[in-house]
This record gives sequence, structure tokens and C-alpha cells, in this order.
Amino acid sequence: MDKQKLIKTQKEIKFQLEECVNFWLKNGMDKVNGGVYTCLDRTGKVYSTDKSVWMQGRCAWTFAWLCSNYGVKKEWLDASKSCLDFLEKYCINREKGNRMYFTVTGDGKPLRQRRYFYSETFYSMANAEYYGITGEKEYLDRAKRAYETYWDLWHGAKDPTGLGSKTIAETRSGRAFGYPMIYLNMTLIMLKVDKENEKHYLERANACVEDIFKYHVKDDLKCLLENVGVNGEANLEYTDGRIVNPGHDIEGVWFILEYARLTGKTELIAKCESIFNNAFNAGWDNEYGGLLYFIDALGLPPESYEHDMKLWWPHNEILISSLMLYMDTGKEEYLEKFYKTYDYAVEHFHDKDYGEWYGYLRRDGKPTMPSTKGSTFKGPFHLPRMLCMVDKMIDKIV
Repeated sequence: MDKQKLIKTQKEIKFQLEECVNFWLKNGMDKVNGGVYTCLDRTGKVYSTDKSVWMQGRCAWTFAWLCSNYGVKKEWLDASKSCLDFLEKYCINREKGNRMYFTVTGDGKPLRQRRYFYSETFYSMANAEYYGITGEKEYLDRAKRAYETYWDLWHGAKDPTGLGSKTIAETRSGRAFGYPMIYLNMTLIMLKVDKENEKHYLERANACVEDIFKYHVKDDLKCLLENVGVNGEANLEYTDGRIVNPGHDIEGVWFILEYARLTGKTELIAKCESIFNNAFNAGWDNEYGGLLYFIDALGLPPESYEHDMKLWWPHNEILISSLMLYMDTGKEEYLEKFYKTYDYAVEHFHDKDYGEWYGYLRRDGKPTMPSTKGSTFKGPFHLPRMLCMVDKMIDKIV
């Protein structure tokens, strides 16, 4: 390990974190209605006033989490509270079992309801993290209600919205990797702030990890499948059954590694190495650099138009997981992958003029035109989370 190189990288990471946080505080926060705008162009100008409910929760979590890691700053806690208040006032469908919307207008009028329960995910994470800072029990109660709603819907409870499954269940049903992966992330946060119910959360976390390895990890195919049959069967005759999302797999790796550290289940490290290496090796673009968004498990044509684009968040996840694997194994190959990804990201994603990272690149590494810093799906979450985690991990390494 080159200690000085790592210290130099950490200095750059700290600068980017401050730059990123200030970009969103300056340009994204809605001082009139509360909450955050995330559809920002390269310079930080709002290009759409519709608000993503995911992003209200993610932003609220991020700023509370920054307080947890670096100490409470009023502007961070105020930003978190603004998003939490907006969520509570506008983003919950009270007439449909308190299910949450997917998008609302800038002033909070409902726009779209989706069958997925990821809005509840980020609402729960945010309230839990805010409770961890303030100790105000109301926020823990909110987090726990949404946490249990997710579990119930995932395990077959009737959806009060009346929205059906993605496919006609009698024809095709199955399992999605996102459900246990994201629930594991939620659970790790609940474990941190709600010590009284540690046993409950450990049982849930264990169920998630077992689900991932039992159903989704396919050693024979050297991949993790996003979608499988009810019993974990690989359905390779159609495209949905062959989807591999390398960035998603790699994000799941560090969730499992955190669980392994908490529980002492060191046997999971080697399994995480396998997932990481398979995803990285299959997804890395050897011609242009960077990680492809989707690949096909059999090397057949992916159906998604954006399959060969380069998105910011998978590269964030590589940086977290590779450094975590280096810490857990001491293998230099993971530090090499960290630098390989970091160098690509700094060259192609980081905007040296206006700060923050571009969200979406073409395969050749050029930003899509017009370039954006935020969207319905990109806000202050993956990037500041990565920058903070890498900063803290380098502290421990050096």
C-alpha cells in the first residue's frame, strides 16, 4: 500500500464532499415549500419542479447521516428536517393505508403512485437516522411503521393501493434482488439507532442475507440475477430473467460486509469477494473504461436502451465495496480496483467547473447532452454517502 497516495486521495475526497454538499444546499433546497428539488442542470439550475419522494427521504437521510459522522451542523440538520416535514405533509397517501407516493409537484400535490415500496424505504431510513441524532421518539416510531410496512408488502400482504404486480401473476411471478438488498440496508440503520430491538433486526437481516444467497447468487453463471423464479430458478429464456446489474450487485456487497462485521460471520467475506469480482469483471468496459449499467447473464443483447451507459452511482458503489474488501482481506487487488474506478470517475464524472458529478454518461464517457447533476433518481445520496464512507475508511487504513 502506498500510504501517501491514499492520503492524497483522501484530501481530494474531502474536497469533493464539501463541494457536493454545498452544491445541494445552495441549489436544491426549497425555501418556500420545504423539501428538495433534485432536477438540477450542470450549474445547479432547477429544470423541473416536480419532486421525487425517494429523494426527499434520501436527502433527509444524507444530511442527518453527515451529522452522525462529522458532528451536528445546523444547516445539515435543518435540511434533513425540511425534507422530513415535506414527506410527512405531502408524500403519504392517507386514504390508501399510508402508502407513499413516487412523485409529487413542487408544492406537494400527488402525481404518481407506484406499486414498489422504495419510497417507504427512504422515508424509514431518514426518520431513523434523524432519531439517532435528535433522540425524538416520534421519528423512530415513523421509521418502524414504514419498516414493517415494507416487510409485510414484500411478504405478500394486500397492497392498499390496489396496484397489482408487474406481470400477471398466473403467468409469471418471482423474486427481485432489490427487495432483500434494500431491506438489509434499512435494517442496518435500524440496528444502529434502536438497540432495544436488536434481536428483531438481526433476525430480519439474517433472513435478507439468506434470501440473497439462496435465490439470487448463481455460481454456475458467475453472476447474481436481478430476477429469479419463486424458488430461485434462473429463467434464461427471456431477457428479464437474464438481467445482471453490476452496480447493484456491488452495492449489495458492502451491505453484506457490514452485516458480516456486526455478526462476526467472516465466512461471508469470501462470498462477497466472489459477487464483487464477477460483477466487476463482467461489467467493466475494457474499451472505454467505466462500468456498464446492465449486462446479460449469457452475453445476449440486453433489452434496456441504457444498458451501455455509465451512471454515477455504480461507480460510487465500487469505491465503497473495493475499499471495504481491501480492509477485510488485505488484498492489493481491491485497492487497485479502487484506484482504477476512482481515476475513471474523477476524469469523467466530476465537474471541475461547477462541482458535483454528472449523473449520466454515454458509453464513451462523455456526459449526455444536456448534462445534468440531478434528476428524479439522482440527488444528494449515493455520492455524498460514498465520499463520507471512503473518507472514514481511509482514516482507519492509514
